Amino acid sequence: MDVVQQLISQHGYFAIYGLLAIGIIGLPIPDEVMMTFVGYLSSISVLNFQGALLVSFLGSMTGMLVSYCIGRKIGRPFLDKYGKWLRLTPARLKRTERWFLRYGPWTLLIAYFIPGIRHLASYCSGMSGMNQRKYLLFACVGAFSWCSFFIGFGYFIGVLA
Repeated sequence: MDVVQQLISQHGYFAIYGLLAIGIIGLPIPDEVMMTFVGYLSSISVLNFQGALLVSFLGSMTGMLVSYCIGRKIGRPFLDKYGKWLRLTPARLKRTERWFLRYGPWTLLIAYFIPGIRHLASYCSGMSGMNQRKYLLFACVGAFSWCSFFIGFGYFIGVLA
């Protein structure tokens, strides 16, 4: 987390955007802790609250769109070929596809608040062939809710301190 704090302190909004984008794609970045820190920095006027919220939203949406595209383009062929090594049988893949076709949009909204699941939800949405407009709508609502919650929480902590 020290590296994340240094990057945000030195590069500000650019670091927030980049870290969130690569974190949502799946690299191990403590997204929730980082967003809370961004909220704290907003409360002590190091960052602008609205700017931090906008950049965080755009960074998380970039990561979600890249993940969706990867899932859509190479997800299913990759898992058909190498899924057995990950214990993903064709039956499990079919069940996952059915789940996302039926509950995918709501899964996106809830998945934002569950570390690990947030990353997989976009890949699975793309892999299952979810409509791109529907995906964008629910991913945007989820990203905005998630960013608002954690930045607001950090801001509230900063105001109390």
